[in-house]
Amino acid sequence: MAEMSAFWDRLADKYAAQPIADEEAYRTKLARTQAFFTPDMDIFEFGCGTGGTAITHAPFVRSVRAVDFSAGMLDKAREKARAAGVTNVSFEQGDITTMPLPAAGYDMVLGLSILHLMQDRDAVVDRVFAMLKPGGRFVSSTACMGGPLKLLAPVAALGKLLGKLPQIGFMSHDDLRATLTRAGFVIEQDWQPNPKAAVFIIARKPG
Repeated sequence: MAEMSAFWDRLADKYAAQPIADEEAYRTKLARTQAFFTPDMDIFEFGCGTGGTAITHAPFVRSVRAVDFSAGMLDKAREKARAAGVTNVSFEQGDITTMPLPAAGYDMVLGLSILHLMQDRDAVVDRVFAMLKPGGRFVSSTACMGGPLKLLAPVAALGKLLGKLPQIGFMSHDDLRATLTRAGFVIEQDWQPNPKAAVFIIARKPG
């Protein structure tokens, strides 16, 4: 995790300052997610970055536990939470694949702009499934760069070796759906604002 932290720490200031690329799509994703919220829900977010989404959702649920690889990103997130007066969100450094997590402990798990950066997405999705209560939901937004973009895989591998790029997985939209359904999820919503945009999926754990 130290290598991942160092990479994202270098980008923390720039990441925190950059505007949201598609504000309308982002607001739609927030609204679709919040449609499932109740005040007694406990939420977990991995790859939370500088915490904007966790802080936005926190007033509508009981608690949000948000984790990220990067200590620098988390510093920014804590500053944002203090400035917003949000007290029911916690930020901690961690890796969902290795950190201790309760089975069936959460009502919803968020993985936004992160699955394509995980080395073993199948293992991550399996972990998410185990973390959710029966009937709980996994909300993800994922860059699906399969198909012709797979030709860039050697470039991405070289960029990672040189410390210029993070780990990048080149999955297709169908690959992502297959990963979720193999783990046991039922896909309830599948939305892509345009052919080049991230794929937004809400998937439910049966029960």
